[in-house]
Amino acid sequence: MWAYETSFYQIYPLGFCGAPFENDGKLEHRILKVIDWIPHFKKLGIGAIMFNPVFESDTHGYNTRDYKKIDVRLGTNKDFKKVCDALHKEGIKVVLDGVFNHAGRGFFGFVDVLEKKWDSPYKDWFNISFEGNSNYNDGLWYEGWEGNYDLVKLNLRNPAVTDYLMESVKFWIDEFGIDGLRLDVAYCVDPDFIRRLRRETPAWKEDFFLMGEMIGGDYNRIMGDDLCHSATNYECYKGMHSALNSMNLFEIVHSLLRQFGPENWTLYRGKHLLSFVDNHDVSRIASVLQRPQHLPLIYTLMFGMPGIPTIYYGSEWGEKADKSQGDPALRPCFDKPQWNELTDVISKLCKGREGSKALSYGDFKSLLLTNRQCIFEREAEGDRVLVVINADENQFHADFDARAGRATDLITGKEIDFGGGLDIPAYTGYLLQI
Repeated sequence: MWAYETSFYQIYPLGFCGAPFENDGKLEHRILKVIDWIPHFKKLGIGAIMFNPVFESDTHGYNTRDYKKIDVRLGTNKDFKKVCDALHKEGIKVVLDGVFNHAGRGFFGFVDVLEKKWDSPYKDWFNISFEGNSNYNDGLWYEGWEGNYDLVKLNLRNPAVTDYLMESVKFWIDEFGIDGLRLDVAYCVDPDFIRRLRRETPAWKEDFFLMGEMIGGDYNRIMGDDLCHSATNYECYKGMHSALNSMNLFEIVHSLLRQFGPENWTLYRGKHLLSFVDNHDVSRIASVLQRPQHLPLIYTLMFGMPGIPTIYYGSEWGEKADKSQGDPALRPCFDKPQWNELTDVISKLCKGREGSKALSYGDFKSLLLTNRQCIFEREAEGDRVLVVINADENQFHADFDARAGRATDLITGKEIDFGGGLDIPAYTGYLLQI
């Protein structure tokens, strides 16, 4: 699967393109801006763009109005096809956000129900009671996602609904050539619908990738041979920054051993969770880490551990934003990409991972662990990489069973000799390929 061997770049298009929060109905060709950023993507070395919602919606994209029409604030279907074609021409895959659990109040089927009530052919597309009332005073009650009534829960047990959604996915593949889907709130989506997606999409596009959003619990609930290929690894997202801030690397390594370690009870060994240090729903990592020196280290940790590394637009140069400022602050518009020392490290991590079977498919073995240092090993198909982290402000001398004396650091390209142990400078991370 191509997704296991590359790095993802996540864009929240409405914010990235500077669109107004409310859908003003004015056509603007903002999505074409993505094409201007392709040289940045190439220099960075990412292999796939994961777009958050691009389809016509009421406000933030997750309240869809029309699953077959690009949001007027972003442009036209023709514009987005240009974007996808330009990305594909450069070898960059395209993954879209599939919002299948709920739609917006402006969704054509729900608008029809509000107008015609019992007489609407779409009344069974939602969980509706005509005996109650909503907080919008509609004269009917309906289920909203987690009590949010601007997000109208779809009835995924109704074949007419799932047929419509499957037709929409086929349309996206036929029209834009997309390569995969992120399933929004996949933990709420009917597993039978996920199974249908997994079963039918490969006939429309070979190696079609499915990744589900999962906040907590057992990721195997939505991920498996007949479900999603991948799920969001929130456990390790939290574990990484918490371990660095508390100077307790036992926290993240414990999670990695629980998920991918050598024991029989390991939960996800051989599976490929989506790794990230931030995204459109959480504070940016540069605002979370207490020590700026840890920024390159957390990315080295993410690229080194099992999973599919993902970069959220703007965070590659250390952009800051706190969740307490509200979602729009997390989803800004940048006139053009920036490049600094952090971006340089992330670019080298992307390119180093691209050619490494160990980092794409390797198992996980902890070789050395202290509160402030860790070394773990990834190995697959004759490729072996040691992931080395020193989070301390002081140099650290590491003695461990390396099974080798020399290696090349995939980040700097330098050859490192550790026959007599390894001296790790302060605030340093290595990906040592042996």
